Amino acid sequence: MPTVEAGSLEELAHAQGRVTAHDRAWQLESERWRAEGVLAAHVGPSGLAWDVLARRVRLQDTARRCFAALEAPVRRFVAAYAEGVAAGLPEGAARSPELRALGLDGAHVGTGLDGDGDPGWQPWTPLAVLLSHHLLFGSVGTKLWREHVVSGMGPDLGPDLAAALAVGPPDGSNALAVAGSRTASGLPLVAGDPHRLLERPGVYQQVHLVCAAEGVDVVGLAFPGVPGVPHFGHAGSVAWAVTNAMADYQDLLVERLRVEDGGGRLLARGPEGWEPVDRGTEVVEVAGADPVRVDVVETARGPLLVLDRRHPDAPALAPAPAMADGEEVEGLALRAPSRVLADAGAAALPALLRARTADDVERAWGAWVEPVNSVLVADTSGAVRRLVAGRVPRRAERARWRPVPADDPAWAWTGWEEHPALRVAGDGAGGSPEADAGVVVTANDERPDVAHLGTAFAPPHRARRLRALVGDRTGLAVDDLAATLVDTAHGSAPTLLALLRRVARAAPTAGPARDLLERALAWDGRADPGSTGAAAAAAWRAALVRRVVAVPLLAPLHRPPAVPAALLPWLSPVERVGAALPRLLDVLPAHGVDVDALALAALEDAAATPAGDPSATWGRLHRLRTVHGLDGTPWHDAVERPGEGSPLPGDTDCVLATASVPGVSPGGLGDTGLRGPVARYVWDLADRGASRWVVPLGADGVQSAPHAADQLPLWLAGRLAPVPPNRPDDADDGPPAARTPEETA
Repeated sequence: MPTVEAGSLEELAHAQGRVTAHDRAWQLESERWRAEGVLAAHVGPSGLAWDVLARRVRLQDTARRCFAALEAPVRRFVAAYAEGVAAGLPEGAARSPELRALGLDGAHVGTGLDGDGDPGWQPWTPLAVLLSHHLLFGSVGTKLWREHVVSGMGPDLGPDLAAALAVGPPDGSNALAVAGSRTASGLPLVAGDPHRLLERPGVYQQVHLVCAAEGVDVVGLAFPGVPGVPHFGHAGSVAWAVTNAMADYQDLLVERLRVEDGGGRLLARGPEGWEPVDRGTEVVEVAGADPVRVDVVETARGPLLVLDRRHPDAPALAPAPAMADGEEVEGLALRAPSRVLADAGAAALPALLRARTADDVERAWGAWVEPVNSVLVADTSGAVRRLVAGRVPRRAERARWRPVPADDPAWAWTGWEEHPALRVAGDGAGGSPEADAGVVVTANDERPDVAHLGTAFAPPHRARRLRALVGDRTGLAVDDLAATLVDTAHGSAPTLLALLRRVARAAPTAGPARDLLERALAWDGRADPGSTGAAAAAAWRAALVRRVVAVPLLAPLHRPPAVPAALLPWLSPVERVGAALPRLLDVLPAHGVDVDALALAALEDAAATPAGDPSATWGRLHRLRTVHGLDGTPWHDAVERPGEGSPLPGDTDCVLATASVPGVSPGGLGDTGLRGPVARYVWDLADRGASRWVVPLGADGVQSAPHAADQLPLWLAGRLAPVPPNRPDDADDGPPAARTPEETA
């Protein structure tokens, strides 16, 4: 992993950018292209849908505004990182097979010096990358799904079915902290595992950042493209971890648009009546295809995701005379705190590096904007705290659930929610179950500190399981918390097995379906790779999802959704029904659906698939599949994929949430493990050298390099690697240095 040393915080950011460019050149450039909406110019039509979305929501313009609003020291810190990236990219690009395949291995790639009009890395680019990562991390997809459900099903949608179908996509991040009263050392432990898409290279980069002059000595997980360690870090005397708080902080507003002056003027109806909009046209270049003209429209509420809901994927409004003067269309605007405030939360980045105490970390996270995070922090004084970090607007309740009319003042933002900290241990602790137990857990679950902030939380399985695994044990150590993060007990197993037991009497008494039933009923409820019971239950579950999604009651879910192409994955009926299956099984009988008959038919279906074979194991069905930016392009084969297809432990409703999507893979076979823990770590406040961590692949982004996938065996086996204890032994007070993985391994 990279160790970076420097004489000042700005020099540290520059050196971090340079060494990241050496290791992750392809990743940095592809993330910049996404943030700028120029991906298609490099990878062809597969990048067009994202580019249109990025241009529409004005990602680049928002990043510029946020950068301009920063205080000067933070602005210099962010700009120094971008300058370091630009300085390191020529060397890094020469190592990148992806950039070479695209013909971009020249000496000036990403620097703005190549003469082709590409400006390269600008001072605000790190903020654009941060915003791009989290654009769809909030509630936009879930709100669009709910609108799709409600508008399609109408009076057939009762409140019980609405609640069952309103769930969000799978989430799996975990974090827990235990007070010193429960540990062997007498000081706290903090552990966690963020869950995201399993990307290649990994979304997080392990780093060790040292600046003796500023008292900085931090190990943590960085976003390539963003300076510092924004989410997970250990600074020696204090450590922190985050999970998604599942807060709703983005609004969608239905905008009425009207054309005037022969199409030359566009108005939007706001709370005070018709008002002019900000409108422009941008051209998206597409490698191997014609360029596409994109209308970019912004009202006083925000930029338009959709220009015309009748034609949601049209890149531009219909020109005159196709739209006559006075004709109205409906669009959808996105309102997000980062654009409203011109703030991406970047002030937290250097503040976290300087943090020495829980108080320091709490103050640093006070500058965060989005996404909204649950934060656990502990320090060597014994303090343990739970925070909520980020801006959540105060507004009427319906705006949290569905798109609302832009011309109604009832949906205006009236301020920001307050987020009081919970003190679990240390000064001021007491008066809560967490303080009494000396244990605090966050797992995307609904808790008193976040219940009023969101509408779609993860089921309580993981949080309950983590608390149960810790139990009332004392003398806890790093290995104990590490073991909790790889637990494979399946949270939905009791519900699924209860249904199977109920229908067992009506099932065939012999034959493949009966054999599959018996294997499933013998399942111990753990999603372990060698389990034939887990495979049988999963094959039946996948078949049941396909049966449920095909019932006539849910037919409206299959109509084409009125959303841009980039958002279609959020509106997949099969994926949504798969995520909601346990809840749907409870409510569908009240709507005339014979769930038992579906379950019996699914047994027959599953037994006839390869997944229903008696020799099938969970590890045969559930395999590692990583996502790469060149997937679906002519350059797909330029990507080396060591470890692809490895059997995976865990499943969506396990603490080890290597998420599968029931019903999506034909026959229940295929590379289903698209999401999972993109890192695991345990921070020891008594001794940072005793801390441990791992990422799914490795530190280097060049897949043929020695450190590109050397951590995969550890990750698959549920093991962790050592964390650097402090400054390297060979450190001195000489000139700033940036060591590559080869130099510091």
